[in-house]
Formats: sequence, C-alpha cells, structure tokens
Amino acid sequence: MSVIPSPSHEAFEATTTKWGSITLFAGFLIATSVPFYLLVVADADIGFGDILTAFLAVFAVYGVFYVVEPLTYFPILGPAGMYQAFMIGNVANKLLPSAIVAQDTIGAKPGTRKGEYAATMAICGAAMIHVISMVLFVGVLGTWLVTVIPENITLIAQLYILPAILGGVTVQLIVSLRQVKSTIIALAVAALVILVLIPVVPVLAPGDVAIVVIVTIVITWFTRNRAVTDTRDDPGEDTVGIN
Repeated sequence: MSVIPSPSHEAFEATTTKWGSITLFAGFLIATSVPFYLLVVADADIGFGDILTAFLAVFAVYGVFYVVEPLTYFPILGPAGMYQAFMIGNVANKLLPSAIVAQDTIGAKPGTRKGEYAATMAICGAAMIHVISMVLFVGVLGTWLVTVIPENITLIAQLYILPAILGGVTVQLIVSLRQVKSTIIALAVAALVILVLIPVVPVLAPGDVAIVVIVTIVITWFTRNRAVTDTRDDPGEDTVGIN
C-alpha cells in the first residue's frame, strides 16, 4: 500500500515551478505567434523587417521593465505568485495590491512562506473577481453602461482611478513593512529623478521608473544595517530585515 506524502513547502515549490514554467511558455508561444501568423499565413503586406522594427520600438521603451518588474515584484509575490501574475497581467494595478492587502490582513510579511501563500491565494481571488466582473460589466452590460455613464465621469475615471489605487497601495505597503529608512530613500530618489534628472535629460523619461527602482535598491543595499540577522516567525518561515 503506497503512502501519500504529507504536503510540504518543497513539494509546493516543485509543483508550481513545473506547471508555472509550462503554462508561461505556452502563453509565450501563443502571444508571439500572431506576428508570425501574419508573416507566413495571412495575406497581409507585412514583412519580417516591419515586425522587427515594431519589436525594437517597443523594446526601446519597455525593455528595461522586463528586468526591473520581476526584481520589484518577486519579494512580495514569491515564485508561485510570479508565475500567476505574469500569466494573468495587470500586475501593478490589480494583482500586487491584492497580494499586499491579503498579507497585511493576516499579518504575513512579504518574503516569507506565509506571505507567499497569501499572495498566491490573493491572486487567485483577484483573477476570479476580474473574470466575473468582465463577463458581467463588459460582456453583459458593457454597451448599456457606456450609454448611461456621463462623459465627465469616464474622463475622471481614466485620469484618477489608477493613481488613486497605486497611491493607496504605496501607503499600505509603507505602513505594513515599517522600513523608514528604505521609504525615505525611495521617496528621495523618486523626487530627484522626476523633478531634477528627467527635466535635465529628457531622453531618460521612458526609463524613469526603472532608474528609481535600481538606484533605490543599490542605495538601500549598501546602507543597510549589517548587524540585522534573519529572524523566524515560525518554523520553516524565514524573514529577512533590511533597515
């Protein structure tokens, strides 16, 4: 009679790594197949040079985020949450806030196993609510809602909803992590880059967020308190403090 092994964090990581890699690669193939379909199958006046030019144009603007975003999100979401987040999308304005709220609600610190589990379940919940709301408010009521919502309300929503969400998430993250020095460094670097560096060197504007993130990480790392050691909330859960 075979014995079913008890659940473990190692098994959880192995499973999420296996299926996360498979699903992400499948998504990659689907997402990148359209240009090649237009090039090979469809009767469209598009050449490989056009596709390459379009790719380079996008890469020049957003390429730096391909590196910065994983580094920024990983400490909060964990490996499993990263697989989910980059498959679903809308990480900064939907999934990351959901993970932060869930972790703060149950008192789980980012970078711990408990925090990783909370982020994973929060992303599942956010994705489910998103799909249900899309079906209801876009698929069923979409056309009708567009006709009854005043135009000025739509304009206000476009301009202010995302900054309001991200601003609230930022404040909640600052309060939950309680890293005063890191917060001051991040705010100071952001202010210097946006108000000083970008006006002087406008060509750097597309990479302003990346510059802030990288400079903040470097300064925080080299100014950290090296006397701080790893602490444990419970057996098997590691928390690393940077003060």
